[in-house]
Order: sequence, then C-alpha cells, then structure tokens
Amino acid sequence: MKNPNSDSIELLKEKLSEPARDIRYLFNRGYPKTSSIKFVSDHYQLNNEERHILTRVLAPSKTSNLRKQKKVECEQISNKNLIVDGYNVLIMVESLLDNCNIWEGDDGFVRDTRGIFRKFRITGTTYRAIDEILTFLLKHEVKSVIILFDRQISKSGELAKFVNDRLNHFSIKGDARTSRHVDFDLKNNDSEYIIATSDGAVIDSSEYIVDIPGCLMESECYKAFTI
Repeated sequence: MKNPNSDSIELLKEKLSEPARDIRYLFNRGYPKTSSIKFVSDHYQLNNEERHILTRVLAPSKTSNLRKQKKVECEQISNKNLIVDGYNVLIMVESLLDNCNIWEGDDGFVRDTRGIFRKFRITGTTYRAIDEILTFLLKHEVKSVIILFDRQISKSGELAKFVNDRLNHFSIKGDARTSRHVDFDLKNNDSEYIIATSDGAVIDSSEYIVDIPGCLMESECYKAFTI
C-alpha cells in the first residue's frame, strides 16, 4: 500500500476547504446534511466528485464526537467477537490495495469515495483484500467473527463460500453469510459483538466499532487525507 500522488490532492483539499468550513457551520447549527451540502456546493459550483467527497468526510461535531467515543482501538479486539459489515470493509481494503484516495472523516473513520457498492464485482484484488482482512483478524486473535454480505449484490453467495473456506484455512472461528438486511442485522446485534464498519448510520446505532481499514493503514503508515 502507498499513498497516491498527493499534488493533485493538495489542490483539491485547498479547493474544498472553504466549502467544508461553510458546511460545518451549517451542520453545527442544526441544518440537515443533504440540503447543507447541496446549498454550499451549488454556491461554489462544485462537481459531483467534489460533492461526494464532502458527503463522505463531513459530519456535525456532536455526531463526530459520539462516534469517536464508540471507536475501539485495533489492539482491543483480542479475544472479542466481531461482526463485519462485509462489503463496507472489503471495498475499503480493495481501495487501499489499489492505491485509491482515502479520506479521514470528521468522525475519525476512513472512507474511500469510489461509490461502487451496487456495482461491486469480484476481482483478483477482492481475494487479496479478503486475505488482508483475515490476516488482521488472526494477528489480533479475535475470539470469533461473523461476516455479512448483502444478498442483493451479484455473486454474494459465491463470495461468502470463498470467505468461509479462507476462515477455515486461517483457523479462525467464524462464519461468512449473506443477508437481505445487513444494516438491520448490524444495528440489532447482541451487545457482546464489536462491529467492523465505517457506515455512519450503523455506527450511530451501535455500541462498539472497529475501523479495520483504518487499522491496516496505521500498520502500513498510510496516511488518509483530511479536509
């Protein structure tokens, strides 16, 4: 893993700094997220990619602080049970392996901006990313893991079967499965589980969260971009 070319990113960060400041101002005065970002983005004539970055990165201070309080450090998952938001974590780790731009949100969680969730396809990078995730879980000696994949995404059953085979290979106690309502399952899990995700809505509804892509970045000294 290595940071992408940072020259163009620095120009982008400079361009987005004032819009981000204005949006945070509106957020912290109670204005809705979607309308705040649209209003400011229209004013600064930002393109779709720039708007998407702001959507992924910015959050009200109160929300960000609450999310940070729920964040579990990488070393604290030893002998703990995890539930992994399969595609959320997998796509992020793929982005790391493909040297895509990674941003750190106001809430301290890292996110990419590719927006490929519904268009996800299994590639060679997918298999590498799975092994990266499982190596991390093995290294940190998790007690058990459940990995949930959205059934609506093409070939999710095939992917879950592959992950189960790899769990056996790594001798990790756990199970990969598909679900029609992953977000619901994550939000309504038993409190003994730590959730692995960067999905804001899931974080807000959960007690303990670990940012696996962020942990992998930390171990590789890979720095996310901030606005």
